[in-house]
This record gives sequence, structure tokens and C-alpha cells, in this order.
Amino acid sequence: MASATWKGSLTFGLLAVPIRLYTAARSERLNLHQLHKECHTRLKQPLFCPHCNRQVERNEVVKGYEYEPGKYAVVSDEEIKKITPKSSKTMEILAFVKQEQIDPIYFDSSYFVMPEKDSEKAYALLLKTLEDSGRVAIATVTMHQREYTVFIRPRARGLTLHTMYFANEIRKVAGYGETEKNVKLKPQEIRLAEQLVETLSEDFKPEKYHDTFQARLKALIDAKIKGKSTIEVEEEPARAPVIDMMEALKRSLARTAAGKKKPVRVAASGGEKHRRKLAS
Repeated sequence: MASATWKGSLTFGLLAVPIRLYTAARSERLNLHQLHKECHTRLKQPLFCPHCNRQVERNEVVKGYEYEPGKYAVVSDEEIKKITPKSSKTMEILAFVKQEQIDPIYFDSSYFVMPEKDSEKAYALLLKTLEDSGRVAIATVTMHQREYTVFIRPRARGLTLHTMYFANEIRKVAGYGETEKNVKLKPQEIRLAEQLVETLSEDFKPEKYHDTFQARLKALIDAKIKGKSTIEVEEEPARAPVIDMMEALKRSLARTAAGKKKPVRVAASGGEKHRRKLAS
């Protein structure tokens, strides 16, 4: 079994649930290393001290914060231990909030919460309570020399924990959210867009999606290993610049419907409706 990222107790009120955290998701990528162009030897980055003009060992490394250029406040491991809060061993639930009130932008890393032996009943009680109430627990925990605020929510008959971005970590971009103030949309444009969304609508199946670039990179590496110089990749269809948004929506709707073999009625313009009325 995978090694636990954190071990301690999850508490709410006077109830304590001994738990372990396991990483729930991790990116899978092919990593390309830096090589010497002439001999294809992998390049290394040794710990080198320019002041002492020599390479240093791991046991000679300390941590420090640069408060001025070239000046550091050195912090020892013992000093870090002294200031570590109690949440390094105890994860205390601070509040329960409605799940729909949480914007997904605040979600960071994900972990599976597993009960320790003999704590399954308390774990099941918290899980059942969250499921029935439709709420998410908010707690604090210290990991990796940082205190996190976390969300704990029911998922797939278990508890999943997500670390939270703090409000000051959410970036702000000038003009974001102001598009509707400056743009006037026609009712027919909205209807066509809604039809396109409906045509593309389906149940969420995560296994359907994958990293196309990583798949092509793996194929290229496999070809190189087998002595081939390159691989053939199907060219992406060229997209013409959008001049008439209505026409682009109609074509998109027709193409999507044809691909899914769904009959679709394209919303008629005012002139088209008038001509149909005269013809009938």
C-alpha cells in the first residue's frame, strides 16, 4: 500500500478519529532530462558553494530566508519544530458549510482520508453525517512545514480532503468578469449556443479524457528507441477566422450533430421565419 502523507487525529467536538492521508491524484508525465549535446551524458546540478569554491554535502545544508540581497536569517530544524502548531498531529474541524457555497477555484491538492484501526465507526458516523447534511467540513492541518485550511467532503463512500487556496492566493486580473457589461448578445445567438451545448452534453466520464501531447511524446520516444527518426501525426484541421458568429454557430451545430448522428433544428432568423410563413 502507498505510504501515508500525514497521520494524526481528525476531531470535531469531543470526538476524535485517528486517520491517515494518502495522495489522491498525481500528474503522470514523461520527463525529459537535460543532456550534454556532444556525448548525451545527463547533466547534474551539484550543491556548489561559490564562496568556499567547493561542492558541499547534504548534511552541510541549512535553511535561510533572504531578507536583504545576500543577507539571510538562518532557521534550524529545532526552531521550526518549536513553532509548529498542534495541527501537525490534530486536524480540528472548525466549521461545516454547504457544499454549493464553495467555489472550486479554492481547491488545491486532493487526499484520501482513511481511518486507523478501531476508528471505523467514528469515521463512518462523520461520513454519514456529511452525506445526509450536504455539507463539507473545514479544518486545519500542518504538513510539509505549512499550515493548510482544508475541505473534507464525502465522495464514493469515503472521505476526501482538499487543501484550500487562501483568499489572498486567488489572483485578480483587471477586466475579469466584466465581459457582459460591454457585449450585447442577440437572442438567436443565445439559442444557437444553447443548442450546441445540448448537442455536446453527456454524462461525465473521466476515463474518456487524456493528455494527447504525452501520448504523442511517448510514441515519439518509442520510435526513437526502435531507431525511427520520427512519427506520423495527423494534422489538425485548419480553422478559418470567425467573421459571422451566427454562421459559425450554425456550422458548429450542424457538424456536431452529424458527428453524433443527432437530428437538430437550427433556429431560424427573422427573415427565414417570414419566408416560411409566406410559403405556407
